[in-house]
Amino acid sequence: MAVEGLLSVLNFGTFGVILIGVIIGIIFGAIPGLTSTMGVALCLPITFSMTPLNGITMLVALYVGGTSGGLISAILLKIPGTPSSVATTFDGAPMAERGEGGRALGIGILYSFLGTILSIIALIFIAPSLAKIALKFGPYEYFAICLFALTMIGAMVGDNLLKGLMSGIAGVTFSLFGIASIGGAERFTFGLQDLENGFQLLPVMIGLFAVSEILNVGAEGISADKSQALNCKIKGFGISLKEFKEQFVNFIRSALIGIGIGILPGIGGATSNIVAYSVAKQQSKYPEKFGTGVIDGVIATETANNASIGGALIPLLTLGIPGDTVTAMILGGLTLHGIAPGPLLFKNSGVLVYGIFAAFLIATFVMLIVEYGGIRLFIKVLSVPKYILLPVILVLCVVGTYGTNHSMFDVWTALIFGGIGFFMEKHKFPQAPMILGFVLGTVVEENLIRGLMYSNNNFWAFFKSPIAAAFMILTFCMLIWTAYKQVKAVTAKKTGAD
Repeated sequence: MAVEGLLSVLNFGTFGVILIGVIIGIIFGAIPGLTSTMGVALCLPITFSMTPLNGITMLVALYVGGTSGGLISAILLKIPGTPSSVATTFDGAPMAERGEGGRALGIGILYSFLGTILSIIALIFIAPSLAKIALKFGPYEYFAICLFALTMIGAMVGDNLLKGLMSGIAGVTFSLFGIASIGGAERFTFGLQDLENGFQLLPVMIGLFAVSEILNVGAEGISADKSQALNCKIKGFGISLKEFKEQFVNFIRSALIGIGIGILPGIGGATSNIVAYSVAKQQSKYPEKFGTGVIDGVIATETANNASIGGALIPLLTLGIPGDTVTAMILGGLTLHGIAPGPLLFKNSGVLVYGIFAAFLIATFVMLIVEYGGIRLFIKVLSVPKYILLPVILVLCVVGTYGTNHSMFDVWTALIFGGIGFFMEKHKFPQAPMILGFVLGTVVEENLIRGLMYSNNNFWAFFKSPIAAAFMILTFCMLIWTAYKQVKAVTAKKTGAD
């Protein structure tokens, strides 16, 4: 069955579909405001006239290209192309600023490829087992895991714990705007109908990272120096064999984080890249260098967000539960072609499933070739004068933000959060804790309420679940460890000053 599935994609028609899908995905991922979700949504009608295999293959290829494509603008423009590439800006952009844009792109592309390959292996060999474990997760487990993920804020607060925590709390607060999904209470709507649905992730991300960056550049003045764009020569993928060996633990750890978070419905790459970056920083021998342009950060984020692709497909194919917004679109594509994902899918449509696996693998290699071959073209972006480039980016941000829900409110949201991001940058408030708090705030709240409803408001019931209890203990230990490291760092700084 596996061999038949592989042979079903070995034809020029399917190869053409994969190539087109990957290229479109990279374009949608690289342009701020246009995400892989939007790319899949726009291309979904095109798949109607295709065979089921080619139709789903195109959507998967778009997913692969779109997730990886976000690193291009994240590194070159300091603007994440997708929510999955937010943390790539932290070290990728500083590398580009000091003339290592080509190297940062090469490393990001390589580990995007490797992360996806590992997720494919997990998808093929351990999908049913992992899906069964994930199926046992209820509100107790989800609450504990997301609460633990929120403690990653401690790794992103920089030198000022108070400002980092304030940023994280602000993110959680902004996530609570609108009508509560459980109970229907109106919160912080101020009588505005547009606020009833709350703030959406894409406009918030575009505002914090894209609009604020444009405002910062405008406030500081535009430099005529273009030297950073000239250094695009890299040897191989920009990483030596020694560095590859040194980063192996970081790579495996980040891939496991990506796969694990990808399996959990509703979380996805937007969280996995930030969590992987935070863990890499905490486990590093030189955490103070993170944010200045070290390859560790780029490797962690690009491995994790691409590993979450295969992770998100695991519950989709084995249980019929989409792991994120893109797989929800792919679920629609499967349904339109009369394919019912679930436990019987492997038995009833085994050839199709293994054909999708083979297409997924081929799309990953195509992504590697297309992105690596385009490095010199991508790097030319830095040669474009900023007084031309930044207005174009702003227009694309507005168009992409509006195009998601066809709402001017989303555009205003992006502009408002652009002002907030500009304020944060000027006053040295880290933006990463706000994004993490915004992404996880709603998930934590919903599962806390569900858990309390199940247990008749008995919070101790959360500790009856072994998985939830383990993550609760880890959360407590992480808080203690973070506080200890912060106190130690402050003490060391004061001792040095004396």
